[in-house]
Amino acid sequence: MRTLIALLVIILLWTAGLFAFADRVIDSTPATEPSETADAIVVLTGASDLRLKEGMQLLERRKGARLFISGVNREVKRSELRSVTEGSKRLFDCCVDLGYQAENTVGNAHEIADWARGHDFYTLIVVTSDYHMPRSLLELKADMPGATLVPYPVATPELDARDWWKSRKGQRIIVVEYCKYLAIMGRDAILSISRKFGDKGNTPAPKAGSEDDLSVSSAS
Repeated sequence: MRTLIALLVIILLWTAGLFAFADRVIDSTPATEPSETADAIVVLTGASDLRLKEGMQLLERRKGARLFISGVNREVKRSELRSVTEGSKRLFDCCVDLGYQAENTVGNAHEIADWARGHDFYTLIVVTSDYHMPRSLLELKADMPGATLVPYPVATPELDARDWWKSRKGQRIIVVEYCKYLAIMGRDAILSISRKFGDKGNTPAPKAGSEDDLSVSSAS
């Protein structure tokens, strides 16, 4: 009986978390215009070209000095991608960088972190799909713990976020993404506990100006 009760509690908690996650996705769009200029704008590529267009529009509105597009297909030429963004050729040629290494969200985070640190960028506007944003922020925070991340979620055309539970596709997108999100939270919790018990008090203070010396914040 205790096992059954425990199982029911777990199911209830999981279900409550699922609907809270879905509400977060629903409430995230339309995205709020960033109030301040960031160091740069980063886009995580995906099924929808809207991410690329929104990222380019933010660059055109001078919300960041440069735009980085992570996870570009190696077979896609720069000129082809410029056409997809529908941005000006001059601005694209001068201020847009492409990353071809990332094949998933973890790879996106690594690629973006390497690029940002190489340019001394620590305030980033993050552009990706609405349902993908929570997990993307977790991955980016793991790789750039001192960065300021400003989410700019893009509504997913094939997902009716408010009625996601009414279609098989909507259910699959939200449930799968929620499970991935929980997995990342679990991983980060384990790593945090491991660091806490592994810290013997000999960790040196971060150097001035280092990433660890920056304040951590993320709009949601």
